Amino acid sequence: MYDFLRTAACVPEVKPGDVEFNVSSILSKLNEAYQYNAALIAFPELSVTGYTCQDLFFHDTLLENAKKGISEILAATKGRNEIIIVGAPVLINSRLYNGAFVMTKGRLLGISIKTFIPNHHEFYEKRWFSSAATLEIEQLSFSELGIASNEEYDYEIPVGNKIIYDIDSKLRFGVEICEDLWAPFSPSTVLSLGGAELIVNISASNEVVSKREYRKQLIKQKSASSICEYLYVSAGASESTQDLIFSGHSLLAENGVLINENRDFIASDYIMIADIDLGKIRHDRLVSTTFGDARDLISDKVKDIITLKVTDCSLPESDGEYLLVPKKPFIPSVKSKRIKRCNEIFDMQVGGLVKRLQITGSKPVVGVSGGMDSTLALLVSAKALKKLNRDSSDLIAITMPAFGTSDRTYNNSLELIKALGTEPVIIDIKESCIQHLKDIGHDIENKDVTYENTQARERTQVLMDYANAHNGLVVGTGDLSELALGWCTYNGDQMSMYGVNGSIPKTLVQWMIDSVVENDIFPEASNVLRDILDTPISPELLPPDENGNITQKTEDKVGPYELHDFFIYYSMRYGFTPSKIFYLAKKAFKDDYSDEEIKKWMTMYYKRFFSQQFKRSCMPDGVKVGSVSMSPRGDLRMPSDASSAQWMKEIEAL
Repeated sequence: MYDFLRTAACVPEVKPGDVEFNVSSILSKLNEAYQYNAALIAFPELSVTGYTCQDLFFHDTLLENAKKGISEILAATKGRNEIIIVGAPVLINSRLYNGAFVMTKGRLLGISIKTFIPNHHEFYEKRWFSSAATLEIEQLSFSELGIASNEEYDYEIPVGNKIIYDIDSKLRFGVEICEDLWAPFSPSTVLSLGGAELIVNISASNEVVSKREYRKQLIKQKSASSICEYLYVSAGASESTQDLIFSGHSLLAENGVLINENRDFIASDYIMIADIDLGKIRHDRLVSTTFGDARDLISDKVKDIITLKVTDCSLPESDGEYLLVPKKPFIPSVKSKRIKRCNEIFDMQVGGLVKRLQITGSKPVVGVSGGMDSTLALLVSAKALKKLNRDSSDLIAITMPAFGTSDRTYNNSLELIKALGTEPVIIDIKESCIQHLKDIGHDIENKDVTYENTQARERTQVLMDYANAHNGLVVGTGDLSELALGWCTYNGDQMSMYGVNGSIPKTLVQWMIDSVVENDIFPEASNVLRDILDTPISPELLPPDENGNITQKTEDKVGPYELHDFFIYYSMRYGFTPSKIFYLAKKAFKDDYSDEEIKKWMTMYYKRFFSQQFKRSCMPDGVKVGSVSMSPRGDLRMPSDASSAQWMKEIEAL
């Protein structure tokens, strides 16, 4: 369903050398994994015999029992559609190899062989095992393997380090083993470039101080550089502790992001369940020209890949129950990480504006409304001047009260401007707007979009002309969410000379300001910043009520920004379909919005996203700070007259 796939990393109890016990443990874990509806189930390296058997690998008793153990596991999978991967030694042409046996429905699909055999520090595997590089054949029969087949005929089984398993064109995966991951050029690199979307590493990695964190970073980086899902499962603490301790470290990384990891530092006898979204991998590979170029660079190696197509395996479907779907994908849920990210973004905003001010030699001009967007732009401008060692009086902060300005936002504007060390420029635009409405023959009592946009455009005109008169550069305040929805007035707040908030979503803006308070960057402004954070989001273009309170709340009309930012993330970052985004939104917001509400605001999002592209086509310069940007010069190249018909048809059918 929607490219979801459920995986299980199983770390059973083992007794080194006791194949009968180990197979029993593996079968027990298999039955447990079936209950989770896992489609791919992986066990550690040499889990059939135990990894730490050492010279016992030279004993016929162990090797013969390993064959029987594989036969027993194979028989147990008959009639099952799950993909099972178990580790066991395999004897080929008088050489012993470290193999990953891949099976389903009682059929042995292939044996992936370990390539890099460590022979340093605590590992001396070359004493027992040979590298896949020494293989002189690419396939073996059951009779040659000495393993009992569940089929009526003795078919050929692919062996080596160049096998991609293609399961019903729904899953393409490859396998590497332990040390392969540590190599400068690993088998998974070739397998990924050859089309494998998931790499499974069955491992037996011992634990020493700091190795767990290093291993985690290595796997995250491998999944990022190969744009793949990377499932890692390692031998547990029940292995021999003669000289080493094995921790049973399992984890899943997705294109550089850690999706799941077992909690206990030293562990055994557990299952780690995780859902992956192959749609993310497919999208990122589609848009990455570097990935394609890398494939071309090693085309000779990619051509050697054996792609094993399996057409009769209906993998169990995942409903995404174990997917991590945050409500606010742009914002880290952990406070320390959130503050760190906000600090980095703030520095990027400041850095961009510093460069523009250096080049132009101008003063930043900001229209300050008392809302969060203009507050953030003002803070960025003030910090940029500090970076340039320029006086804070160079900050031109203009507040322009009009028909909808409330006392709260007006007073907050003045207090904030003064707290930042400059004097506010107050230009009341009510009379000029009234005159303009008279000039175009518009009844001032008709508070329609013309009435509203007159104020937005008058403010921009004032900012532009004031900047001309005072060697200024108008700093735009509009954010990513407003750009996506086109919730801005064309040639009004849509326009500036440099936009600092253009790739920051509305839900993140408040945390950006919060981080400024947390880090005490402008201590004199902390109190007013806290009040601004508590102020409802509003364009303030309609008159306040009789008590001077804001009456026009943006989210009442355009919808909740947390939903829109969710839609923006999954439609722009991954190109997902409306139906998939709807499914994810229902999962994330099940306690907050009904299905009807989500569909209503999704309809609003797509209608406005398509119809408002003309505003984004001529948006001002501004630095990209996150994974999503609407810049027509960079991330979003889209015709202004594109049709939304297919997207709307899909939404209507939800």
